[in-house]
Amino acid sequence: MSIMANIAEGFGRGGQTEFLRFLRIARASAIEVQSHLYIAMDLGYLTAGEFEALRGQTIKVTRLVGGFINYLSNHDEPNN
Repeated sequence: MSIMANIAEGFGRGGQTEFLRFLRIARASAIEVQSHLYIAMDLGYLTAGEFEALRGQTIKVTRLVGGFINYLSNHDEPNN
């Protein structure tokens, strides 16, 4: 939820610099979810298979957001 909220908030700020800042926060939130998954598995809330499936999804989200950050960082903001 935090990941999506950060992306939305950054987009709503109206500028590329702020959007990039919030995308970086969203990427960090995806990594934070990975940490929570390790805790959930250690406490027995997830099986190893569930953990791996969910961890794979968080890795994918982290890479997608990171790719979007790289794309925007290498393209100038359009003139309005």
